[in-house]
Amino acid sequence: MFDIAVPWWELVVRGLVVYVFLIALLRLTGKRQIGQLSPFDLVLLLILSNAVQNSMNAGDNSLVGGLISATTLVAVNYLVGLIAFKSKKLEAVIEGRPQVIIHQGKLFEDVMNEAKLTRQELDSTLRQSGYFEIKDIKLAILENNGSVTVQGYDKK
Repeated sequence: MFDIAVPWWELVVRGLVVYVFLIALLRLTGKRQIGQLSPFDLVLLLILSNAVQNSMNAGDNSLVGGLISATTLVAVNYLVGLIAFKSKKLEAVIEGRPQVIIHQGKLFEDVMNEAKLTRQELDSTLRQSGYFEIKDIKLAILENNGSVTVQGYDKK
């Protein structure tokens, strides 16, 4: 239970590699794939649960190995968040930037295609905000977390 099968540093390196791979994968899949979670939160949930599961199911990984993996993931997630907070360039790479989808009633389809956002998904979001036509939208922004913020023209 307490004897680990591999050196502790190998568990740390494996955790780092998986973390970086998943962050890159999530950034490539687009904002709409992430939903309301930040990339940090989603990666942490995915691999932290796996690290803890392996240490609890009496498989090849020991309890100590799972705890080392979990600690590594939490520490890396904290450090990446801290670095992104201090570096706006790194923040843009990791989390992305909000993008304008509609401006003064004009739809930017290239932004929608890049974000893999379908017209049906956009229309649904607009309806939930109380707007039924693009011409009624002053500004719609695709946020970092995949949600869409909508501002319409003042109704008289």
